[in-house]
Amino acid sequence: MKEANLNRLTTIMDELREKCPWDRKQTIHSLRQQTIEELYELTDTIDEEDFEGMKEELGDLLLHIVFYTKIAEEKNRFTLRDVINSISDKLIRRHPHIYGDTKADSAGEVKRNWEKLKLADGKKSVLEGIPNSLPSLIKALRLQYKAAQTGFEWKHQDDVWEKVMEEKTELSNAMQTGNGDEVAREAGDLLFSVINYIRFLNIDADYALELTNKKFITRFMKMEAIAEEAGKSLPDMSLEEMDEIWNRIKQTT
Repeated sequence: MKEANLNRLTTIMDELREKCPWDRKQTIHSLRQQTIEELYELTDTIDEEDFEGMKEELGDLLLHIVFYTKIAEEKNRFTLRDVINSISDKLIRRHPHIYGDTKADSAGEVKRNWEKLKLADGKKSVLEGIPNSLPSLIKALRLQYKAAQTGFEWKHQDDVWEKVMEEKTELSNAMQTGNGDEVAREAGDLLFSVINYIRFLNIDADYALELTNKKFITRFMKMEAIAEEAGKSLPDMSLEEMDEIWNRIKQTT
């Protein structure tokens, strides 16, 4: 049944590529930005635990995978079967505790083995494979997780917080110099250390920040509505007036 469904999708893709002017003109480069957007749309459904929406967005993402594969097949580079075999082989190779004799009794051990196997596959650094185009916050998380798998990790949560305070002091000192580049570097160090501390709390920093973003949007729009009801607009109000409304909203949201 699964193979029949996949064959149906690939057949539709073949027909669209042959008969639809829009689908026929697409390239891997023209699809790139759309693929990124589809991935973020999927992320939204995950954050909202919207499984019906997730089903639809996963379908859109699967379509893009089939689309890229169709273009590659036209260029005699690889087929969908090659893609599926490649990931299947990798999963078996990277799970020797399931398909071999390696012992791994915890998720941590599995991750450490995974990184060792990637190095054995020819990677020169455990940090290889992190996309350059990742949003900086997510990239920082991935760097920290991967470095931790090598043992380059703080032992205690208090030590991580102490590092946050150290970076805060260094930022304050840089601000006294008036050197913009130095301030930017130290601000980045502080952000990186805060993200690391949040990771130690077993909280996804990107998810936590998105919760705050959504909360801010809700509160700010309520503040705009309250101001409008009073016949005012925010740009015409003083900071004190806006702050008073904001604090009232905070008590209810």
